[in-house]
Amino acid sequence: MALFLFLVIVAIVLGLIGWVVHGLGYLLIIGVVVLVVDIVLGGVRMVRGSRRRRIR
Repeated sequence: MALFLFLVIVAIVLGLIGWVVHGLGYLLIIGVVVLVVDIVLGGVRMVRGSRRRRIR
């Protein structure tokens, strides 16, 4: 859970830096990619966790 929150914060910070400094647009793209990957991985972990609870 701590890693998930850390990655969300990193994505937001990179996105803000990329948006404020117009020459660093690639940081905005990297921030968005990190955020999307983080959300997908969090969803996969939630689905796996709910399956394990139902099986037991």
